[in-house]
Amino acid sequence: MTVEIDDRLAAAAFRRLVEHLRMRTDAQNVDLMGLAGFCRNCLADWVSEASEGALDKDQAREAIYGMPQSEWKAKHQAPASPEQLARMETSVALNKKLRDGRG
Repeated sequence: MTVEIDDRLAAAAFRRLVEHLRMRTDAQNVDLMGLAGFCRNCLADWVSEASEGALDKDQAREAIYGMPQSEWKAKHQAPASPEQLARMETSVALNKKLRDGRG
C-alpha cells in the first residue's frame, strides 16, 4: 500500500533535506551518487525540470547549494578517487536499469 504525502508535508521535508545537504558539506556528491544514486546536482536538476522553465539548471543549483555551484565546489569539493568514480558509475547504471524497468 502506498501512502500519499500531502504537498505541504512534502515541501517541508524537501526544505529540510536541502538544509541538511547545505550543512553536510563533508558529504561529497560523488559519494551520494555512489551510495544513493542521486546528489545535490540531481536534486537541483529535478527542481529545474519541475519549474517548467522558471529556473534554469544554474539557478536551481544555486537554490540547492545556497550559493553558486562553482563557489561551493571551490570551498567544499575534494577530488574524486578512482574508487568513488567507479561506485558512482555503477550507481548511475543501476538507476538507468531501474528506470527502464530492467532492475
